[in-house]
Amino acid sequence: MFILARAVTFATLFIGLLLVFVPGQIIDRSGIVRPAQLGPVEYAGIVVAGAGGTIALWCILTFALIGRGTPAPFDPPRKLVVKGPYRYVRNPMYIGAAIALSGAALFYRSALLFGYAVVFLLVAHVFIVSYEEPTLARMFGAEYEAYRVQVARWLPRRFADAR
Repeated sequence: MFILARAVTFATLFIGLLLVFVPGQIIDRSGIVRPAQLGPVEYAGIVVAGAGGTIALWCILTFALIGRGTPAPFDPPRKLVVKGPYRYVRNPMYIGAAIALSGAALFYRSALLFGYAVVFLLVAHVFIVSYEEPTLARMFGAEYEAYRVQVARWLPRRFADAR
C-alpha cells in the first residue's frame, strides 16, 4: 500500500507540474482562451488528452505494482518493468504525457502547446539517453540489455520495422 502512496505522490507531482501547471502558464501568458463552444476538434482534443493521460497513469501503476517503485529517479523500481505498456515501447510514460499535451494543444488549437509537447519529448529523449538508460544498464545488467534489444525506445517494433 505504501508503494501505491508513493506512486500517487509522484504522479501528482509529475502530472501537476508538467501536464497541468506548465501548460496552464503557457495558456495564461499567451492569451489563449477556452473555446466558447465545443466542436469536433475540441472533442477530439479531449479524447486524445484522455488517452495520453490513461497511458501515463497505466505506466505509473505498472511501476508501483510490478516494479515495486515509482518512475521517479529518486525512488526507482526494484524490479525491471517489462510488462503492461512497457511490452511495446521502453518509454510509454513520456509518450502518454506527450499525447496528453498534444490533446490539450488540439483542444485549445494552440501551436504553442504543441511546441511544448515537442520540447517535452526532446528533453525526455536527452534525459533518457544520458541518464535513464545508463542507470538501468547498471541496475539491471543483462536483463535490461536483453529488454533493450527486444523493445524499441519510442515506436513499437512492428511499426518501426514497417518504415
